[in-house]
Amino acid sequence: MKLFMTLVIMLVLLPTTVEAANSKAGFIRSGNVWIYMDGEETQITDSGKVFETLKWSHDGKWLLYQEQTTDVHHSSQEQNELWAYEVETGERKKVFYDGYSPKWSPNKPIIAYQDKGILDISDLNQFYNIASGVDSYSWLPDGSGFLLSSAGNLKPDGWSSATLYTKKLNDNYGDTNLFGGVKELFTLPKEVGFDGKSILAVNASHFSYSPTNKWISFIVSPTASWSMDSNMLCVLSKDGKKFEVLDEVIFGVGEPKWAPSRDIIAYIAGGGRIVFGFKNKDLKLQEMPVSNTYTPPNFMELDFDWISNNAIVTSRVEEKEWSNDIRKQPLPALYAIEVKKSKQTQITHPPKGYGDYSPQYVKSIDKLIWYRGTSLTDPEKKLWIANTDGSNAKEWMKDVDSIEFYSGK
Repeated sequence: MKLFMTLVIMLVLLPTTVEAANSKAGFIRSGNVWIYMDGEETQITDSGKVFETLKWSHDGKWLLYQEQTTDVHHSSQEQNELWAYEVETGERKKVFYDGYSPKWSPNKPIIAYQDKGILDISDLNQFYNIASGVDSYSWLPDGSGFLLSSAGNLKPDGWSSATLYTKKLNDNYGDTNLFGGVKELFTLPKEVGFDGKSILAVNASHFSYSPTNKWISFIVSPTASWSMDSNMLCVLSKDGKKFEVLDEVIFGVGEPKWAPSRDIIAYIAGGGRIVFGFKNKDLKLQEMPVSNTYTPPNFMELDFDWISNNAIVTSRVEEKEWSNDIRKQPLPALYAIEVKKSKQTQITHPPKGYGDYSPQYVKSIDKLIWYRGTSLTDPEKKLWIANTDGSNAKEWMKDVDSIEFYSGK
């Protein structure tokens, strides 16, 4: 009987354990970088000052991270060092002493990043200046250059609007003209709006190409103080000829995401920061040009992820007024949505006093992961793992601030 029960337990636990062991991820724990590979955790840094999301190179050989250090010129200030860690050799390379918004090329071991309005790239040996006056950017899907945005400026007649450009890379990076070589793609109108609400189109950021590369999604924001409450999700055709405002969004909930292989974008619609109340945040899907809403009345969404072109998992909570007492804040559970059938099913049932946050589908292991904690700001959330339907759920890792899996693209 004991042998039989042991075999049963092994059969229940083995699928998650084995598949998770075959994954490769970088994660941040207590401000340090760790690698999870072959079922083992390895600590990479010990400064306690690593922050933001880790990023894998296209081939999974390098992991990019950002580390806060004291400014070499001003001891009272801090700078943001960019580092790359080579998994196979354990070598660490400093990419730049003070940069931000780093992104790997989609097909080469090259890192782009920003430095005080200048876009640079690094081949891990030296860096090159690529473009000036850059507010935000994205690599072009084929890695041949960049989509760039310049911010609007305050002029005597009011704010000007953001402008989008493309710029191709030269084969010899050192020959790139810093102050030219761009092609204007689209200039936003001074104001953009949706459903009777409008904002100044001062900034354009969070660029993402659709799976067919025919559309570019991005978020238009007003000045910094206003952007906490209202922004507009927009799409632009690749040639810059078709522009559409999809909806009002904020930065405090899940970012818009395209479906894995179809030009369908999912996003959480609604203005007003969370501290104004847990309300008015609806999950919507837009398949160019049709739009549908999937959030039932009296609920709102905190975050979501695609599992397939026809399936989404979302962290959903009952609508409620904001309270500074976390014990009075609503706690979410995860729901699976079948898009074509409009069928919705609750797939996690956290115990009393706990909620399930930040769902993420990990394609390399075909598993769902999320954080379980006592509130949005709980510093001791645990990382959970389960099948995509929520079955075989179990606590997986502790003290994980953020985690990034290598997708194996």
